[in-house]
Amino acid sequence: MSVKACALLMLAGALSACQHTQQPVEASIGHGWQLVWQDEFNATNIDLNKWQHEVNCRGGGNDEQQCYTARSKNSYLQDGLLHIVAIKEDYTGPLYNADEVTSAAQAKLQGTQPFTSARLRTKEHGDWRYGRFEIRAKLPAGQGTWPAIWMLPTDWEYGTWASSGEIDIMEAVNLKTVTDDKKAPKGTLESRIHGTLHYGGAAPENVYSGLAYSFAVDQNPADVFHTYAMEWQQDEIRWYVDNIHFATFNSEQWYSKSKQVDGTFVENTGFAPFDKRFHLLLNFAIGGNWPANVNDKGVDESGFDKQMLVDYVRVFQCSVNPETGKGCATVQPSAKSIIGMRK
Repeated sequence: MSVKACALLMLAGALSACQHTQQPVEASIGHGWQLVWQDEFNATNIDLNKWQHEVNCRGGGNDEQQCYTARSKNSYLQDGLLHIVAIKEDYTGPLYNADEVTSAAQAKLQGTQPFTSARLRTKEHGDWRYGRFEIRAKLPAGQGTWPAIWMLPTDWEYGTWASSGEIDIMEAVNLKTVTDDKKAPKGTLESRIHGTLHYGGAAPENVYSGLAYSFAVDQNPADVFHTYAMEWQQDEIRWYVDNIHFATFNSEQWYSKSKQVDGTFVENTGFAPFDKRFHLLLNFAIGGNWPANVNDKGVDESGFDKQMLVDYVRVFQCSVNPETGKGCATVQPSAKSIIGMRK
């Protein structure tokens, strides 16, 4: 029986169906999670009723070096996996994504980058407030690589980034280069993944907080598949690797403030900004302000094409209380609390 089939049966309560599997059993998750959306990537083509391709060459707002395309060479399905492929090639395309364009002149603007890749999103095809988001993936390695599994607000009700928030379920940079983690033994290869929230006010009044998860010395997320998950409820967000709960961020540590017409900021009440609907994104960036300034710095242009592989994406709703997402938490005492920032 496949890992996918066994996992789905376990979530449905059919534990006996998995008793004879040879696969290792991961730590159990909280009770009450109900599967409400999924893509197992077993089809022939990417399901455009679930995913949109972003198409732009603006570098993600982080000085990244890729154009995102909708071409099948940059993203496709094969053997039950989503392949997001970064290719070293000079490419010219629209500077902005179609939904970012505000004028005919802006629509004509072009950009050129030395790499191509893909960025897929569920916007208006899968938008949620609260839940458990679970993605099994194998990540690319090399200096300058930046795969990400994350979420953005669909409606931006509190204002532009980051007043309306950003949830990074998993990011990794420069895997398998020599780590610059001062706590690691000399010569250790980079294996950290990061869970992060962006919040506060509109840039440059934004702040971010998060924690890294380090794999064992003999493990690397670029070598095998791991399951990355985030549980989001009204007053708390939690991060997991292979169902190991490693970080928690409480609502008392985040905040949102919206910019007014006169340039002043007003702080939003309640659980803002993480109390509105968000959508999922999967992308593989090259270079940018983060990876190019850590580890070996810059971008190693050797070894391309490189791929981010995604086995599945699953979204669960807490059946105990769907309105708040509370009552289904997977909590382990080893998790660390994230301390917020304020600007």
